[in-house]
Amino acid sequence: MAQRPEELVELLPEAEPFLAAEAAVTEPGQRRGLVLVHALSGDFDTASSSALAAAHLLATLPHRTVARFDADALVDYRARRPRMTFSGDRYESFDAPEIVLSALEDDAGEPFLLLTGPEPDYRWEAFTAAVAHLVERLGVTSAVALQAIPMPVPHTRPVTVTAHATRRQLIDGYPVYWSEMRVPGSAAALLELRLGEAGVDALGVAAHVPHYLAQATWPAGSLGLLEHLGRLTGLLLPTETLREAAQANRTEIDEQIARSSDNTAVVAALEQQYDQFTAAREGSGLLSDAGEVPSGDELGAEFERFLAEQDRRRGE
Repeated sequence: MAQRPEELVELLPEAEPFLAAEAAVTEPGQRRGLVLVHALSGDFDTASSSALAAAHLLATLPHRTVARFDADALVDYRARRPRMTFSGDRYESFDAPEIVLSALEDDAGEPFLLLTGPEPDYRWEAFTAAVAHLVERLGVTSAVALQAIPMPVPHTRPVTVTAHATRRQLIDGYPVYWSEMRVPGSAAALLELRLGEAGVDALGVAAHVPHYLAQATWPAGSLGLLEHLGRLTGLLLPTETLREAAQANRTEIDEQIARSSDNTAVVAALEQQYDQFTAAREGSGLLSDAGEVPSGDELGAEFERFLAEQDRRRGE
């Protein structure tokens, strides 16, 4: 028998303060405005930018686990095989995937929630319903997705993002690049859609990762995500160590690219396109070969190629 959505998640004792606070609310204005940040790793986390951002938050802020999802029912182990330890003549351990909800406090002591783990392979509707159930019970008033996508942008320029939301007012100041396009879906995107349909403010930012760094680790993208998260939510988030890591990584990338004249030429061309486009339209960073914003069809096709390459690499 299929599980009901709420059976996919277990609330732990550490969730009690949030449950109690929400139970005491008699009017919507009494809610404290709890933010849920979700950073699920997968194909829409290019260069592991959101995973690194989430790991940085967990490493630098006080936190506790308040809920666990049934990853065994949601994750395809053959697509992303978990690691096991083999010693001599026996297996000793199994690193089971985890999808967990943590409660954190920002630098000002303001609580927020962070959902981390692999993007579910199965039962997206049930998963989003389970998250929506937690949103209602824990008193969440807004949800923010952190993602990263490959783009033809240079690593030598500021990190740009695509912002999206269930209400335009949530992302005032962010540019709109196109009217409509069709792209491969994600669990995070479906969650944003379903929460919006339920009347919950849901939004997100996707960092633009230089396409030539898609298979690397790029701390600058993670830093950019946290900076925009703070801007959109008012959370005070620590970024100093991540900023230092991004600077060191930038030096390494510059040194590697300088060893090849072809690579240097590619980056120089991207810089020229970027500068020409931003001079004409501030705040954008989506560049095609002609120095223009790609059409919806072009961007959708690029996503399809990227995901196909991810599938091919997993099958090797």
